[in-house]
Amino acid sequence: MDLTAFYQRYSQEEVDRAVELLTYKKVDPLPKEESTKYPVMYIFRHGQSEDNANFIFSGWRDCDITEKGREQAEELTPKLKDKKIGMLISSDLKRAIKTMEIVMSQNQTAKSLEIVKDPRIKERGYGVLEGYSKLELYLWNKELLHAFRRDYNVIPPGGENLAMVCTRVKDFCDEIVPLVKQTGVNVAISCHGNSIRGFRKYFEELSDEQTAAVETPLGKDYAAYVLR
Repeated sequence: MDLTAFYQRYSQEEVDRAVELLTYKKVDPLPKEESTKYPVMYIFRHGQSEDNANFIFSGWRDCDITEKGREQAEELTPKLKDKKIGMLISSDLKRAIKTMEIVMSQNQTAKSLEIVKDPRIKERGYGVLEGYSKLELYLWNKELLHAFRRDYNVIPPGGENLAMVCTRVKDFCDEIVPLVKQTGVNVAISCHGNSIRGFRKYFEELSDEQTAAVETPLGKDYAAYVLR
């Protein structure tokens, strides 16, 4: 990312500090419970997108993954290649779909399956902020940036808050979980940083505050939930 324009308007120390704080470092461990008796849901976040790399509010923008994002997905591939997966579901956004294709490329039982696209598990809509720089907003008003990104109830103009994302993810889960229990097939789901918060709230019964604070890695790892 070219920071020249930022260095012209802010001090290098301010800009470098903002970049450091906005770069994903600490992530929370993902729960992994598996079973041969009951179906399992494997859930992961897409690899780094072009907007992730450039600190852009992405939301419903249909941006692609970067080479680093591909590498992150490839790091996850061997972890799921031997899982018996009978259904693939992705957000309808390109970065999640491509990540699913890469992750399932070595899974002999799943690589030829159709990827079902469901908009209910897409990224949080950021409204007027989509396409806008998180770095710019941080340097101008870091408290406002934090509210827009991590407050459970704050709604960006024209967008969604986390509560709304969790509601649509819950709607998805209320439909898919009974189906999976009925069919007994394991399912892989490729989604996003905020929609995976909805899944974690649903399966782990996180509080609103915990849901807003939990951090999930880009690609690389997965959560597994047994559906008893």
